[in-house]
Amino acid sequence: MIYFYLFITFFQIGLFGFGGGYGMLSLIQGEVVHHWHWMNTAEFTDIVAISQMTPGPIGINSATYCGYTAVQNAGHSGLMAILGSFTATFALVLPSLILMILISKMFMKYMHTPTVQSVFRGLRPAVVGLLGAATLLLMTSENFSTPTENPWQFWISVFLFCATFVGTYWMKINPIRMIMYAGFAGLLLLY
Repeated sequence: MIYFYLFITFFQIGLFGFGGGYGMLSLIQGEVVHHWHWMNTAEFTDIVAISQMTPGPIGINSATYCGYTAVQNAGHSGLMAILGSFTATFALVLPSLILMILISKMFMKYMHTPTVQSVFRGLRPAVVGLLGAATLLLMTSENFSTPTENPWQFWISVFLFCATFVGTYWMKINPIRMIMYAGFAGLLLLY
């Protein structure tokens, strides 16, 4: 019976969890800790920490770990807990999957209309602006340091930023390779 409640709970979170994974965390905590009492606050805090450390979206990672923990805390075996992970993760993703299928069907049908083309012409600069804003938000003293605080780290960070930009934009180097190159260079130069 816990699988049914896991599915319904995480389906609702996926349906109403606007704002990305971090926006979903309070909904997930409200349901799994306060409403269903599948785990306590300390366990949920551990799940959030693990979800941030593992690759992937934090909302999906949290659902996976919450499903596992909820079923395990209910007294079931590890194999049944894995089924709980799958149930919670699938239920969280399902509303987005359905919505994207519907939107893509509509898009394929109307993509050549002047209205849709105008919408996309308006969205392109907005997307570039959002990416630029995200870049500027990450250009902080924690990531780059400052010329007065730690000039070596600052200038190495600026160099790596410029080299990565040139490598991906003009030299067309795969971004994943550039991330690995920059990480390796940062490891050698900054430590």
